[in-house]
Amino acid sequence: MTKTRALLVPAYMEQFTCIGSECEDTCCAGWQVEIDRATYKKYNKVRSDLKPSLDKHVKRNRSSKSDRDYARIEMESGSSCPMLNEEKLCSIQLKLGEAFLSNTCSTYPRVTNVVNGVYEKSATMSCPEAARLALLNPNGIEFNETEESIEERNAISRRINTVSDEQHEPIAQYFWELRIFSIQVLQNRSYTLAERLIILGLFYQKVENYIASSQIAQIPDLIASYTGLIQGNGVSDIINEIPSLSIIQMELLKGLVDERVIKGVRSQRYIDCFGEFLSGIQYTKESTVEEISSRYQAAYHHYYLPFMENHEYVLENYLVNYVYVHLFPLGSGKDVFEEYIMMIIHYAMIKMHLIGIAGYHKEQFGLDHVIKLIQSLSKTIDHNLSYLREVRELLHKNGFNTMAYMAILIKNN
Repeated sequence: MTKTRALLVPAYMEQFTCIGSECEDTCCAGWQVEIDRATYKKYNKVRSDLKPSLDKHVKRNRSSKSDRDYARIEMESGSSCPMLNEEKLCSIQLKLGEAFLSNTCSTYPRVTNVVNGVYEKSATMSCPEAARLALLNPNGIEFNETEESIEERNAISRRINTVSDEQHEPIAQYFWELRIFSIQVLQNRSYTLAERLIILGLFYQKVENYIASSQIAQIPDLIASYTGLIQGNGVSDIINEIPSLSIIQMELLKGLVDERVIKGVRSQRYIDCFGEFLSGIQYTKESTVEEISSRYQAAYHHYYLPFMENHEYVLENYLVNYVYVHLFPLGSGKDVFEEYIMMIIHYAMIKMHLIGIAGYHKEQFGLDHVIKLIQSLSKTIDHNLSYLREVRELLHKNGFNTMAYMAILIKNN
């Protein structure tokens, strides 16, 4: 009998399967493909007609200190994997079998984390098919407990243990309470999505204060207090008092986008989306920030908002998946408000692009445009750790890492 282990997955993962050559944005193009040490050793022993191609295109990553990216496949000039055949299928898998795929190629777009010994599997939104399955469910994301064979291949992204004596951060003991509260807030449709995000921000600002003053034992009471306020609509007045400043919003977001565009983008799908965004707000070098902001707000009111009033669940699903994939709010340690900031940056960049794209397509703006943008933007930024580090540095350098600025990024009048 095959041994199994416990597995927690969003329901969409039980439907996911790679659509291969039918995919509109293959995962075998547009970025570096890492080769783990064990797979690299396998390639050295291959004796087949693939050997010359493997020797030519698979190169040691001399700067790496990890077995995870021990080597990499050098992409062709068109940024596609040289191991693809004419039908855009992987020749390694076809001729040698799945066992010869690297960990990256074998597991993508699946993301596996381990929490208290339980495997959690989800998907990155940089895969078009995964994005459709995860985001287009109007009933929201649900989670199922299941099992998988212990022989199943996984590339572990993060591990967290909330009960181990070796856990260095005391806040980890409240990981599940914070995670469940975050998802419950994000899925509370009594409030708009912008309101839900502001509620979370105010909450995590207080959590950060508790951590700084060594009062983390009060976190369960804080969760109970906010739950009561939300159920009693006690936060509406606070939210309504927060101003919407589209000019500052555009300046902040333009700085973040420029930071990425300067580095160069390989994804033609994202380049197309970015062009539509610029056209939709009639962006020109001669335009003032005030003029751009005015056109941005017009696109928001006339095209984006009417569409999103019936389809806000797409962005809700994106955020819930983000929380789950990134082990929010402890994916990178104890700085919970910093984790919140990075989630808002992702949300705000998606929203900014979609407002311009809605202005470009006008009444024809639809779900296909939303999925294309989220998927291609994810492929552009989520797999680029250096870009994400630069975003953090940019925010800190300019003093933008506050709840006041996050609220500006979230709200549109």
